[in-house]
Amino acid sequence: MKFTKKPLIIQRFFYFYIMNNNKVLPYALFILFLMQVFTAEAQRKKKDKKDFERSPKQELVYDDKAYLPVIRTVQFYPQGKENQLPIYTLGSTERLLLTFDDLRADVRNYYLSIEHCNQDWTPSRTTVLDYIDGFNEDRIDNFQTSRSTFRSYTQYKLTFPTEYIKPKLAGNYILKVYEDADKSRLVLTRRFYVLNSLMQVNSTVQSSYKTTNRLKNQKLNINLTTGLTIQNPQRDLIVQVKQNQRSDNQMILQTPSFVGNNEFRYTNSETFDFKGNNEFRFVDMRSFRIPSERVQQITQDSITQILLYTDEDDSHETYAATFDENGLYFIRNRDLNDDALDADYADVTFSLKTSQTIQGNIYLVGGFNHFQRTEENKLHFDEENQIWKVTLRLKQGLYDYDYVLEDQQGNVITDAFSGTHFQTGNDYQIFIYNRRPGAYWDELVGFGQNSINNRN
Repeated sequence: MKFTKKPLIIQRFFYFYIMNNNKVLPYALFILFLMQVFTAEAQRKKKDKKDFERSPKQELVYDDKAYLPVIRTVQFYPQGKENQLPIYTLGSTERLLLTFDDLRADVRNYYLSIEHCNQDWTPSRTTVLDYIDGFNEDRIDNFQTSRSTFRSYTQYKLTFPTEYIKPKLAGNYILKVYEDADKSRLVLTRRFYVLNSLMQVNSTVQSSYKTTNRLKNQKLNINLTTGLTIQNPQRDLIVQVKQNQRSDNQMILQTPSFVGNNEFRYTNSETFDFKGNNEFRFVDMRSFRIPSERVQQITQDSITQILLYTDEDDSHETYAATFDENGLYFIRNRDLNDDALDADYADVTFSLKTSQTIQGNIYLVGGFNHFQRTEENKLHFDEENQIWKVTLRLKQGLYDYDYVLEDQQGNVITDAFSGTHFQTGNDYQIFIYNRRPGAYWDELVGFGQNSINNRN
């Protein structure tokens, strides 16, 4: 029931009438009371409806993306292996764990589905029947609300494959989470991998073969062995290498330097030659009560405000061995008991001081934002203090981060403010894709990892 200004005038007239007519006073007062109750209830429902608006419709992006600013701390990894990429081995008992926070702090009807992709993350030409055993939709029914936090949130959790969604084809996949079984109302997408291990992947990491890069770069050599029949490796095999799980400096190669006896080598001096970059910068925000060495100030308000000490430009500094997590982050909480539900959110201000003339944009990147460059993590110049600054909303924990420069041509310079050194500790992830003759999809048939670590 909805009352507007006209019924309000009627109520006032009715009140004036009954106060001058004692016979109908008891009945009229009761009716007036009911009208007031219905009015209040209608206003409450209107408010509730406004507070519980459905998530808006979004255009699908085949990338790791949170489509709403209220969706935070999306994590997707193999159960028990928080520092690993979301890779599921076909037919195994492995499980991937997906968690995310919704800062609206209510309860939503979230659903998920998956889609098979090519190695370059474009949609493959496969059908749902080709790549799924079961159905392609399931509901996320595991959720809990935060406890004792300034910023309330609801955390959602699921393990994959689910009871109803089981992939049966190897390759790249995009996982979609959306509201009310409406796939246009996306709240997040996450990339993951399904592996059919048909190739053995061996690799070595050393300093660059090139004399000009020997003190700066790291060279990765790869050797593949397989029982697969590969008629044309330049056409049928694709090797993709990531450094520290990031996509902004990944390298892709199709032509091996040696082929023979079911063996494929990628050892050309011009290929897979990565900048070593530097150890990541690091901040410990496990406590919002006791500041760590990188925290300058903590202010408790409606949401916690954290000011970090200004970072210096290290692009011309010599290499110094420091411990880092190779760009990763971990949700941890020292103030209360539960890392997931007692951990609070804070607005954290990062700043960088550099004498360089900046032609382009500076971004704060790390595993927490998949090394992506968006308006949210772009730094802005503070004229008064002559520093570059950005404020991000982050959950309590341990964070690796770095600053990168995107020049005016859109090129990413990963070592612009950190320098690059061959001694730097880095992890490398190697993906091997095969498109068999007559097939219309890319299959992930091999995966390997290697590390260089000179921090003894």
